[in-house]
Amino acid sequence: MLFNLTLPTLISRIITLLLAFTFHEFAHAATATALGDSTPRNHGRLTLNPIAHLDPMGTITLLFAGFGWAKPVPVNPYAVQRKTNAGMMLVSLAGPATNLLLAVLAAMPLRFGWVPLRASTSAFLPSMGTFLLEFLSINLALFFFNLIPLAPLDGEKVVTYFLPDHWVEFYDRIRPYSPLILLAVVFLLPMFGIDLIGLIIRRPMNSLALFLIGR
Repeated sequence: MLFNLTLPTLISRIITLLLAFTFHEFAHAATATALGDSTPRNHGRLTLNPIAHLDPMGTITLLFAGFGWAKPVPVNPYAVQRKTNAGMMLVSLAGPATNLLLAVLAAMPLRFGWVPLRASTSAFLPSMGTFLLEFLSINLALFFFNLIPLAPLDGEKVVTYFLPDHWVEFYDRIRPYSPLILLAVVFLLPMFGIDLIGLIIRRPMNSLALFLIGR
């Protein structure tokens, strides 16, 4: 993807990641704060300043590979769960839900014809339609990717809230290995022709994107 990356696409991705990652992490911080946890505020994460949230490696990966990550927001699980047993699930779900909301907002001008979908793009700047499609796609990719039920992704906290106790114990046992499992799914399995990321992210992402823009 690196060699096919045009300047308009790169510009679209830079703007998108600044917004998508910032709002994603701010949503985590704001939800935790609303549930009585002062940790995000104390660590300077209750802010819409992108510098507070961006992770250098995750940013580079998103620019050139199409997926990435930001710095996780520190949360005190005991503080948020004093308010409700669903505290950590709600904090975790807030990030992906925000990316989905951003995708829906980006799709509206395309769906209702307020912005032409196929307007020409200059050599330097993306058309509004091109930018909105990139913004829509990346936010949907972040939505589905973060819901993968493996730590350190948000989906692990979401799914374990709804699982019976014996499955939670299983997740507790595999949690130390979850990052390695995730790396294997993303990078190793495709070398053997097993594209789980395509199955659980790209296919539903493309289907939802087409639905949102009315195609």
